Amino acid sequence: MKPDIKSEKTTEDYLEAMLVLKQKNGYIRSIDVALYLGVTKPSVTYTTKRLKERGYIVMDKDNYITITDEGMRIAERTLNRHRTLCAFFISIGVDEETAKEDACKIEHDISAETFNALCKYINENKPVQ
Repeated sequence: MKPDIKSEKTTEDYLEAMLVLKQKNGYIRSIDVALYLGVTKPSVTYTTKRLKERGYIVMDKDNYITITDEGMRIAERTLNRHRTLCAFFISIGVDEETAKEDACKIEHDISAETFNALCKYINENKPVQ
């Protein structure tokens, strides 16, 4: 069965947002996820239910969200890709807002091989300080 590409992108976007919120606030709430992603509270409710079913998050009795180890693996990978791509685009002259938007689009589709080659290129071509 072919994976649902839209579902995978949504999973990555939500887990990445949750990780950013955890790093920023020290906690994760659904309302903050909705505001961060610019989506409705019902959309967050629907998606968090799917993320719980897949074992990527758990919610406590007060509805605070915790990312599981498996969810964290996806969140960290996605956030790393986003930050790396964004920094690379800015370094080649792309304005910050466009770099962020493009990184968000590409982070989901770039192959591991291409991303690893890009990281190698960046590391080998850092200016000497």
